[in-house]
Amino acid sequence: MLTLPEPITSLVLALNKLPGIGPRSAERLALFLAQTEPLEARRLAEAIVSACERVGTCELCGALTEKQPCTVCDNLTRDRSVLCVVERAVDIFAFEKGGSFKGVYHVLGGKLSPINGVEPDDLRIPQLDKRTLDAEVREVIVALSMDVEGDATAFYLAKRLQRPGLIITRLAQGLPSGTGIEFTDQLTLNRALEGRRALPS
Repeated sequence: MLTLPEPITSLVLALNKLPGIGPRSAERLALFLAQTEPLEARRLAEAIVSACERVGTCELCGALTEKQPCTVCDNLTRDRSVLCVVERAVDIFAFEKGGSFKGVYHVLGGKLSPINGVEPDDLRIPQLDKRTLDAEVREVIVALSMDVEGDATAFYLAKRLQRPGLIITRLAQGLPSGTGIEFTDQLTLNRALEGRRALPS
């Protein structure tokens, strides 16, 4: 029986670790890459290494960036009174593509999930506490996925961040249930942003 050469098998295993890439997709990609011109393969490898080495997270908001602070945090025209809390750094790109949000961001780095051992201190919630103490912040928009963990995290934040003068809202329920911000089209995201409502405290 003909089996894949060991280098291709190793490449399949590496590709299978990528999000959204199952065993069959990993095998197809590995076979394609193994037949690519060495120069093109080297360029791809160098691009991956360069991205890993040059891109980090903003020390203030947690966004993906090459410099500190990121371009959003460094932009003095942004409305710093409105802080949008997202689950992952990639969610910021969805808002920025829409172009309707003019505030600043805060990346949590995940959602609360006691079953999986994810507690408040495992996320960037303490940093969020400090940012909301700034008198300039008047509204916190909780822009998390519409699922059980997203709901639980949103209500936890509403309780934890409660203080006089601070409004805590959540995106309207126009977002598809059980899906992430990154997969939402711009029109739906913009409407959800406009239709946000206050969370009960």
